[in-house]
Amino acid sequence: MQSSSKQTFNNAVIATQRFSLGARANDLKRIQKIEKQWLLNQLNFQPAVNFNTALPHSNNILKIQSDFRTAQRAYRKKVKEAEKLNLTSDSQNKQQQSAIVKNIKAPKNPNGPLYRKLIQDTLKQAITADNSFNWRCLDFFSNHFSVTAQNSTMRGLCATLEREAIAAHLFSSFEELILAVYQHPAMLIYLNNETSIGPSTRYAKNNRGLNENLAREIMELHTLGVNGGYQQQDVTELAKGITGWSVGRPGKDKKQGFIFRAKMHETGVRTLMGKKYPSDGINQGIQMLKDIANHPNTARFVCTKIIQHFINDQPPEALINHLTHHWHKSHGQLKVVFQALINHPLSWQAPLQKYKTPREYVISTYRAITLKNIPIQQVENALTVLGQRPFQAGSPAGYGDLQEDWDGASALMARINWISNLMTKKRLQKINVKKLIETLFADTLSEHSYQMITRAETRHQALVLLFLSPEFLRR
Repeated sequence: MQSSSKQTFNNAVIATQRFSLGARANDLKRIQKIEKQWLLNQLNFQPAVNFNTALPHSNNILKIQSDFRTAQRAYRKKVKEAEKLNLTSDSQNKQQQSAIVKNIKAPKNPNGPLYRKLIQDTLKQAITADNSFNWRCLDFFSNHFSVTAQNSTMRGLCATLEREAIAAHLFSSFEELILAVYQHPAMLIYLNNETSIGPSTRYAKNNRGLNENLAREIMELHTLGVNGGYQQQDVTELAKGITGWSVGRPGKDKKQGFIFRAKMHETGVRTLMGKKYPSDGINQGIQMLKDIANHPNTARFVCTKIIQHFINDQPPEALINHLTHHWHKSHGQLKVVFQALINHPLSWQAPLQKYKTPREYVISTYRAITLKNIPIQQVENALTVLGQRPFQAGSPAGYGDLQEDWDGASALMARINWISNLMTKKRLQKINVKKLIETLFADTLSEHSYQMITRAETRHQALVLLFLSPEFLRR
């Protein structure tokens, strides 16, 4: 039977590994005996997470992209004009045309650099954060409302969804969160709602009309779930209810960001899952979304996903019922739901059960080694190598969150190669392995793992074995 001291350390290990993004030096000692309160206190942080505010807002990025497209058109025009020059001879014509075209500088696409700056800032903040439970919550909802950098426009915008919409409503009500998400340019553009037009309006022409992409993913992936009790007709009705939800065009519209285009909205009464919604412009879609957010099936679907993410791939029914009860009681207040998760005994059962995703594995590794200067480009590259590059899931469903998604032979080999290469860095060669074991696991490491690591022939081998141990691969 475990001693009370060891049990306390077990709770500290669970708090840092399961609920947060991994322990750093002195974390276990710092939160010993106050593990739950340490997590609960983070729910009160204002703001919930911190970003580098010097980086551009989505409104600025849309303006930057608009200016880039204008510069592209000017560049193509100049090239065409140069190619049409009528010079004195063929050879002279070719030489002078070539020189003129060469001197016309093509504008540089800003979206790649913007994407990297934004995702690198998030990674750096997560690695260094004291409130890493909040960052794990952000990671969960960012993947829940997944957007992909599938083209030039989304490459610049994708990271702004979590920074501006999700982070700001991380512990508010679920209805406030989804309204912020569905009125954000990144989500509207990703799922083509900015061009969704009411089929009965005079703008529905040239094969342009209703787009059901956003409505379908709202119901299937974000709220009710695939078996949530809705029909195809409900998808169509919701899609009509949010027609006209669009994005301001820099230089053309007076307003930036979300804009409601009343002339493109499908008027008329909508019927969603048996309830009628009067024709009321933007408020019709808002009320439809609020009712979906507070639907019992939404509560169960989202609570189940939260438990799967934090605790176990196979969520205990008692814990699902516990969270959904607090969801209904609080009208979907996410702060209350997370408090219920933290306070329930089933959330603290040992051993660690969740298999880390590549993102969790990389971030927890860098938190463990505690570098003064984080090589953030290397962190970004690691996620690419391990298969979880930010905003590259390629699907609105996001990246998989279950063990079966990440524990294949090739995926494990990629981790082995990555951690082996990382541990060759000179700055890591002075790490005291036994001290690092205590930093991460206290006295909870299994005897087998401890012997394997401490009896390794070299420090490099010991570190590799530590970061590939079952205890570190799971949380």
